[in-house]
Amino acid sequence: MAEKNFFEPKRSLNIKGKLIDLSTPKVMGILNITPDSFYPDSRNTTIKEAIAKTEQFLNEGAAFIDVGGYSSRPGAKDISTDEELQRVVPIIEVLAKEFPDAVFSIDTFRSRVAEEAIQAGAHIVNDISSGDMDEMMLKTVANLQVPYMIMHMQGTPQNMHLNPAYGNVTLEVVDYFARKVAELRKLNVHDVVIDPGFGFGKTMSHNYQLLNELEAFKIFKLPVLVGFSRKGMIYKALNITAAESLNGTSVLNTIALQKGAGILRVHDVKEAVECVKLVERMTKG
Repeated sequence: MAEKNFFEPKRSLNIKGKLIDLSTPKVMGILNITPDSFYPDSRNTTIKEAIAKTEQFLNEGAAFIDVGGYSSRPGAKDISTDEELQRVVPIIEVLAKEFPDAVFSIDTFRSRVAEEAIQAGAHIVNDISSGDMDEMMLKTVANLQVPYMIMHMQGTPQNMHLNPAYGNVTLEVVDYFARKVAELRKLNVHDVVIDPGFGFGKTMSHNYQLLNELEAFKIFKLPVLVGFSRKGMIYKALNITAAESLNGTSVLNTIALQKGAGILRVHDVKEAVECVKLVERMTKG
């Protein structure tokens, strides 16, 4: 029998008793129910638009659909909990009925939104603040018994772009997750995905150091999610626009896959699935 690799990551997520296989990397499609997300083509403000985009993503090979009603772009406008709920809950209810075999995550840092979205048919909580912006979030996730995606962010969406500073960004983000994962395990939350938070309270240099050192996160033996899709770390580096950043997104996704990423969060599912297939072909022959 082959010896088990100490750094072998968790290979599945438990979705209400159904195991989602993560032995090969998966793609998450971004479904923004917002009028102000940084990439205009990702905005879906009606149920009809959301159904069409979800169907497209699933046909292109998405394993997860990430539904969000709060724009977290730098300097984004804050909205109330009620407004966020009004945006996402009706759409999740429809999507869960329209696509009963699909897996939906709710992208929120608010425990009330997480709870109502799960009740409406979502399966996973994806929290950009890892519970730091809502003291009830960790206990809520524990009570819901759903997978929890945690992200590192220095500051808030309103101020995270104002002079972020680190001694060593990778070490500090690893230390942050070590504390969060320990806290979650005390609450009996074991289905955890970690997201280094590219573009969230980090400079261009910080982002590329994190990518270069992404293998450091293997120490947790948990799935690692990356989200570079059409972000400033691509279009600012290349002096282009978000609309022109698909090729750069595919390049960074490919590098991340080679360094152990397990989930790619993207606006463009087809191209990300192709990245996964080609990297898998290279590594497995």
